Amino acid sequence: MMNIALLAAGDLVSKTMKIGLIPTLPTSSQFLAWFASAIFLVGYVRGQSADRPEVLPPNDSNGPTSMRNPIESEEARGPHKPRPLRVDVDLVLLPVTVSDPMNHAVTSLKKEDFAIYEGNQQQEIRYFSTEDAPISIAILLDVSKSMSDKIETERAALVEFFNNANPKDEYFAIAFSDRPRVLADSTQSIDQLQGQLLSAEPGGPTAMLDAVYLALSELRSARYERKAILILSDGGDNASRYKLREIKSLVQESDVQIYAVGLFETFFFNTIEERLGKVWLGGITDVTGGRTITVDNRGKVPEAAATISRAMRNQYVLGYRPTTMAGTKWRKIKVRLTSSAEPPLRAYYKQGYLPMH
Repeated sequence: MMNIALLAAGDLVSKTMKIGLIPTLPTSSQFLAWFASAIFLVGYVRGQSADRPEVLPPNDSNGPTSMRNPIESEEARGPHKPRPLRVDVDLVLLPVTVSDPMNHAVTSLKKEDFAIYEGNQQQEIRYFSTEDAPISIAILLDVSKSMSDKIETERAALVEFFNNANPKDEYFAIAFSDRPRVLADSTQSIDQLQGQLLSAEPGGPTAMLDAVYLALSELRSARYERKAILILSDGGDNASRYKLREIKSLVQESDVQIYAVGLFETFFFNTIEERLGKVWLGGITDVTGGRTITVDNRGKVPEAAATISRAMRNQYVLGYRPTTMAGTKWRKIKVRLTSSAEPPLRAYYKQGYLPMH
């Protein structure tokens, strides 16, 4: 019996598959079939991490809301609250994105161009894939007052993002100022989504962290197992109920990769929130295996959005069976590129997981 876990962006999901008496790994075609149909189903999850604080939603009726209806308190959703998980792991699957110094996705690498380390021990790569699959994406659009003079740039960025989209992708749209609001829920219509997002008018303070929490909540009902969040913002926050450390803890243990385009046009920021914007965005995206692209010229924002759109759809999936199975502490992962390609390439990936036995 072999247990397989997907390290999509942190939340490890285990599915036990019976493969008879054959003690070898499945063929490539069998593995892909299982990977598409069964591996992502939640199974045999036993326990909760003691290493990460469970973030319970504050009991406040003025919290993040949806245009459909206020995020009815998360308590009402019962067992669906996002929780850190520990799972049995025999095979770890790790999505990896590779880019060059110009932020262009690199898609021509082969299995031998990668080396994976868990702790200090190199692991044998037993599975390798570059298959593209549809994604469920939550788009978070900052429409607070600080973005008033950048709203047209955000709209242009959305157009470029959708120009590089997969028509099968599923979208959720959330606009945030003083609180996040769901503008579009589970749609594949880019025209409908653009209409909703492009009609949003800026004003009010910024609740970016609450918007991330709401996006995680919405993506629990996503159609696809691959999930991502795109944030278009200057990274400031002065109205959220949730704290940065709480959101970072949640996203680190979630199954969602987060990307951001940060617009910072001047070295002299106006507020403490704007000065911290880059740090906050990078802190949220990096722990999920995603990344933040910051630009200092609004004319570069649309291309940054297009770059992220392509990166979401050009990932390698590397699989390995950990050489050490004992222990339940956080396991660090490092991916090195052994390719001699010039100029140097950079890999983005989730840097650890919590096992359970």
